[in-house]
Amino acid sequence: MLQAGKAVKVSIYLSDGAKHHGIPVYTSLLDFLFHHGVYGATVLKGVAGFGSTHRVHSAHILEISDHLPIKIEFIETREKVDAILPELEKRTCGGLIEIQETTIVIPAKD
Repeated sequence: MLQAGKAVKVSIYLSDGAKHHGIPVYTSLLDFLFHHGVYGATVLKGVAGFGSTHRVHSAHILEISDHLPIKIEFIETREKVDAILPELEKRTCGGLIEIQETTIVIPAKD
């Protein structure tokens, strides 16, 4: 369980069209994180964005894009992130992984 203090925030940037063994990468990553005891993770879908190809993808009412940006975020201990990072790199399939030091504050419950 995460405790107040130093931790690591991991952000993984993907396209929602990216697949890993025929499964959407974000689904595969979320399952992997869940089964490896990560405290919690969130998948966010953007309405527009572009990547290294500099091709803008956006969601319009008349058009559905399968290349919209996806961001997976989770906060964990440095040790846990170091242990799972090699597998995250394998599963990210051309995405980008950002890791940054952070501090966790857990407010007192009433």
